[in-house]
Amino acid sequence: MRALTLASCLLVLVACGKDSGSTKPASPSESEQAAGADPMEIAPAPQLRATLKLGEPVMAEVGATITVAARIEVDETRVARVSSPLMGRISTLIVREGQDVRKGDVLAQLNSIGLSDAQLGFLKALSQGQLAQRAVERAQQLLKAEVIGSAELQRREAEFTQASAELDGARDQLELLGMTPEAIEELRRTRRIRSVSRVVASMDGTVLTRKVTAGQMVQAADTIVEIADLSQVWLVADVPETNAGGLVEGQAVEAEISALANLKVNGTLSFVSHTLNPETRTVRVRMDVPNPARRLKPAMLATMALRDHAEKRQVVPVSAVVREGDAELIFVERSPGVYVLRPIVLGGEFGNRRVLASGIQPGEKIVIDGALHLNNERRRRAVRGPGAAE
Repeated sequence: MRALTLASCLLVLVACGKDSGSTKPASPSESEQAAGADPMEIAPAPQLRATLKLGEPVMAEVGATITVAARIEVDETRVARVSSPLMGRISTLIVREGQDVRKGDVLAQLNSIGLSDAQLGFLKALSQGQLAQRAVERAQQLLKAEVIGSAELQRREAEFTQASAELDGARDQLELLGMTPEAIEELRRTRRIRSVSRVVASMDGTVLTRKVTAGQMVQAADTIVEIADLSQVWLVADVPETNAGGLVEGQAVEAEISALANLKVNGTLSFVSHTLNPETRTVRVRMDVPNPARRLKPAMLATMALRDHAEKRQVVPVSAVVREGDAELIFVERSPGVYVLRPIVLGGEFGNRRVLASGIQPGEKIVIDGALHLNNERRRRAVRGPGAAE
């Protein structure tokens, strides 16, 4: 009986030993793996969490932007090409390139046989007119004395009218050749022929180019100088055909002038060409730019940004977007202190913002600043494993 009792006790002890071995607790690493199974989720340490900035997508006006090379050009509506009124030899050049001139300033002088001939023709017409006038006065006296008839007076009056017309024509020709009314009056008074013709500025502006040199023979209508009013210039660009379909006059433009410390110039298109350049496959556009201080100089290079008409779209900061391969993602706050990296669909980029097409629900908080550091920490943990020490 005693032996049976002892055997029973031994059996109970063995059974208890087996039960205690089967209740051994799981390792810490196994528990952490079960809790953090989503590799796109992260609960950062308080120090990193304090650097994050949260926000929501916002509505903003955006429009597509085309950036093209541009250049400063002279406003062609403010250019005058001053030419020689007649054939002659340049005797004096008074102006130089870059010089500011006023309307009526003398630019050059030339000696011309043609001017001498025109002055001689004026003096002949003047003498004929005076002679015809005296003949009319004499005929009026003779008619009163009944020496001649009225027909003779009418004949002489007709001759005087013709002589007056010829004199007016000769005077107009001298003015076309560059003689001032004062110079023509002096010629009438002194009857001295001067073969020196003056070339004068036809507008206020700056001398862009000087086409002749002293002593050079020039023909009538040859350009002597080019003058331009540079208080307003053109900013011109050639837009590729593929981007020119939506261009319209009045479209907003922003330009940068690299030579002037990236000076920004804002305005609108004043001209969009109705034709396409078949060689370059581009469309010419321009904007008018005020230039009162003459800082913008023809041939300066620039960059022109053409913006389409804006529309309201949902946008997120560029700093909120994380790239993983070809995918674009954003950290969304799942719960306080816990963030999950979620794929989203983005549109165009406008400045430092991207259009959000889909992927974020109204009211959800996203990481708008610090997403890059948060993603680096998520990657580091994924490499080291969830059970690694911080």
